[in-house]
Amino acid sequence: MAAEVWNRVKIPFPSAVSCVRIHFRPTTDTNIKTLLVENEKVLRLIGSEILQTEIRVLYELLYVLNNSFRGNKTFKGLQQVEQCINRLKKMNLDVALQELRELCPNKIQRKLGIKVGECDVPSQPMLEWLCLKVLGAAKLMSCTLNRCSRAFSLSKQQMKWEEFVVLNVVITSMLSRLWVMFRGVLCCLSALYQQLLELLKEVAKAQPMPFLTDFSLPVDVALFLGSSDAFLLTKRSAHDAKVKNQKKKMPSVLVKNQGQTKKAKEDLGVAVERGAALDTDMKSFLKVYTNYTKGKSARQKTQKEERKQKFKKQVRGATTFTDMEKCLEEMIQWCKSQRMKKEKCLLSFLNLKCQRMKCLEAAGYNVQKRFKTFRKEACWASSPQGSVPKCCRSSAEMRRSPRLRTRFHFLRRRLKSAAVRTGLKTKRTKRKEERTELPESGLSGDNQGSRKTYEQISHTKELDPNDDIDDIFAFVGL
Repeated sequence: MAAEVWNRVKIPFPSAVSCVRIHFRPTTDTNIKTLLVENEKVLRLIGSEILQTEIRVLYELLYVLNNSFRGNKTFKGLQQVEQCINRLKKMNLDVALQELRELCPNKIQRKLGIKVGECDVPSQPMLEWLCLKVLGAAKLMSCTLNRCSRAFSLSKQQMKWEEFVVLNVVITSMLSRLWVMFRGVLCCLSALYQQLLELLKEVAKAQPMPFLTDFSLPVDVALFLGSSDAFLLTKRSAHDAKVKNQKKKMPSVLVKNQGQTKKAKEDLGVAVERGAALDTDMKSFLKVYTNYTKGKSARQKTQKEERKQKFKKQVRGATTFTDMEKCLEEMIQWCKSQRMKKEKCLLSFLNLKCQRMKCLEAAGYNVQKRFKTFRKEACWASSPQGSVPKCCRSSAEMRRSPRLRTRFHFLRRRLKSAAVRTGLKTKRTKRKEERTELPESGLSGDNQGSRKTYEQISHTKELDPNDDIDDIFAFVGL
């Protein structure tokens, strides 16, 4: 496919004359006129501000999500859409179509050509080169539409799983708008190709200069795209068909306004009188739908409960950590298929713990006491409801409990107060010992006198502790 001429990004320009003079007839005038109209349509669509805005939105999304969504399938789908758009820009299709507009004669030149009988038109090599450009762009547009549809389905799947809902709403709306615009470009390219072929036939009869020798141009773009993509050119959307059928079948509704009856279209803001044939009660339909969804959710809940009960029986019947590991692995796979993230995480953590305990069991350690608590942990992890039981809590969590924390603070305060009291007692006893253990031997007369006075002072203090401070100083002689 890469060897095909139309599939190249830059098709080699023909080294031949771009314009030739041929016999100009009214049929040639109409062909060139319709060709210019279709050419303007394609140029207007490619260069439209709406399309360029959507492309810029795509670029901004890819730039923002480059790091966080690198492994996401929807992100990869958006990257494929971006590659198709970049390839279309590198083709320089708008430049080629502008050159075709310049080569075709304008309105005044066509009038003069009809009078004279001759006029300058694009040559056969130029028209064949343009046909190759249009075929390559059409194939690229069909590929872009397929990539948009694939990315849309992936984003819709993520929305169904309730993942990144707001982001996926933005992506789906952007992709749907891009799909509609690129489909319009494809339809216009198909019409432009037909007009190029008609003009090419006339020019080839008048001035034959074949440019393509190894490749024959297809009759139609639909045949060139194949049956898988040809429906994009002919298929009409089902929504449009339904709307048209409703407009045909819907009768005019009578509206009463100031005592006069007149025919008017249906409007949501106008009170209308409906006949018995038009009364469509949606309550019965909605009731059936709600009952169906409720029944479906109830069935799913019962199936999950049955599976959890089965797992708990297997856990209670297990005798070793090896059997427990098999049960956990089966349950983890089931939780993964049911998208039960919390249960899956808890069971995965227990599986790691089970593997560690299996190694200890194989080494010959007695792990029966731990096996009982592990069994309770596994039963709770399969349906985690309420607070974590005490047997499943770690020592760190038990330490962090508020009741134990308050008790610890209370004990700490009591210990501190006891330590303070014992410290004061020791200080008082040391002071008493220092006062009483004065050296009796080797004392001078002055020291003995001071000692006697000190003893008298202390004796008076012990006898009468309520004496005034002035009496004490007077007794000392101060």
